[in-house]
Amino acid sequence: MIVGAVLTGMVKYTELGVADPLAKALNSAGFTTVGWIVALGAVVSMSAVLLVFQYGQPRIFYAMARDGLLPPWAAKVHAKTRVPHITTLITGIFVALWALIGDAGETYNLTNIGTLFAFALVSIGVLVLRKTDPLRPRPFRVKWILLVAPLSAILCVLVMLGLPGETWIRFAVWLVIGLGLYGFYGHRHSRLRPP
Repeated sequence: MIVGAVLTGMVKYTELGVADPLAKALNSAGFTTVGWIVALGAVVSMSAVLLVFQYGQPRIFYAMARDGLLPPWAAKVHAKTRVPHITTLITGIFVALWALIGDAGETYNLTNIGTLFAFALVSIGVLVLRKTDPLRPRPFRVKWILLVAPLSAILCVLVMLGLPGETWIRFAVWLVIGLGLYGFYGHRHSRLRPP
C-alpha cells in the first residue's frame, strides 16, 4: 500500500495501468537506470511464477487423476525419476507457448482471478466442512471462523470485481471447460464420490 501511495504521488494513477507500474513510474520520474533494474526484476519474477506453475500444476493433475477426475495416463509416474512425466510435458509445452505469445498483463490478471476464486472457494469450503464433517481432525483451527471465512470470501470477490471484463470472460471460458471436463469424465470416474 505504501508503494502504491508513493507511485500515485510520482505519476498520475491513470498512467499506472500497465504490466510494470513501478518501472513505468520510475522512468517517468527520470530514474531510468533504477526503472531498468526494476523491469529486469519483473522479468525474473515472472520467470519464477512460470516455474512455480510448471512445478506445481503437473502434481495437481497427478492428484486429480489418482482420484479419478482425469484419465489414468495423467497419473503415470516415470519409473526412474518418479515424476508425473506426461503431465509435466503437457504443462511445460503450454507454459512455454503462453510465455511466448501471452501478454504479461493478461497473465497477471488471469493468475489473480484464479487465485482469488480458489481462496474464496476454500473460505466457503471451510464453513461447509464445519457443518457436514464436524468430527474431522483439525490440527489447525481459525478463531471466529463464522466471521473470518465469509469476510475472506467477500473480500476476494470484491478484489475480483476490480479486474477487467476480458479477464472475467477468459476466466468464464476456462471455468466452463473445467466444469465440462468434470461433468463428462470426472463425475463418473471419481473415486471420492460415494457409490
